[in-house]
Amino acid sequence: MGRAGISILLALIAAPAVAAGRPVTIVAPDGITLAAMFYETSQRPAPAVVLVHMLGRSKDEWSVVAERLVDAGIAALAIDLRGHGRSGGNGSELRAMVADVRAGLGWLAANPAIRPDMLGVVGASLGASLAALAAAEAPSVRAVAMISPSLDYRGLRLDAGIMRKIGARPVWMAASTADPYALRTVKELTDGANAREQRLSGVRGHGTYLLWSDPDLARALVDWLRRTLIF
Repeated sequence: MGRAGISILLALIAAPAVAAGRPVTIVAPDGITLAAMFYETSQRPAPAVVLVHMLGRSKDEWSVVAERLVDAGIAALAIDLRGHGRSGGNGSELRAMVADVRAGLGWLAANPAIRPDMLGVVGASLGASLAALAAAEAPSVRAVAMISPSLDYRGLRLDAGIMRKIGARPVWMAASTADPYALRTVKELTDGANAREQRLSGVRGHGTYLLWSDPDLARALVDWLRRTLIF
């Protein structure tokens, strides 16, 4: 087993048992049925985040992070983007996936167990682009976290205009120093912005793989969300 594999194994061994999520179904604005897993807290109403996976992956890759969020008092909704996991639709319609994320946010906002004024969105790789684009269109989103973001992900662009729409809302970005494009993106998008925090990891990895490989990064993400959403 290589060094990266050992790091991932140790991270999983160190993690507490995964919280039991509850399967739910969400309908996107164009009628596509989306599968999701809702992780509830004992505190109600609670702050909550939508978790957005990488291209070709599913909501299941967020299970350990969701458990840690629940321990921190934050509910989580991990969604299967269209064409992924158990969701319907076409997995090549990247632009339409922004609406999938917003549908998840809307589902949380309508849930009586959730504080609609304490919503965040977290995404990895493709999910990072979708998280930022959805937040730019949804002023109710209080916090945005992006792991291994891209300035341009197959036509989904994160530029100064998108960041202006997000405005002064807190943004947390992370990348591996061995991931040049994500590293460049983090540095450009945090340049000169006080509300944007960057976290660079010396561990190799991209997206949720980076979170699995670097337990300190996962802890930093959860701690930032706790400080940002719970006030």
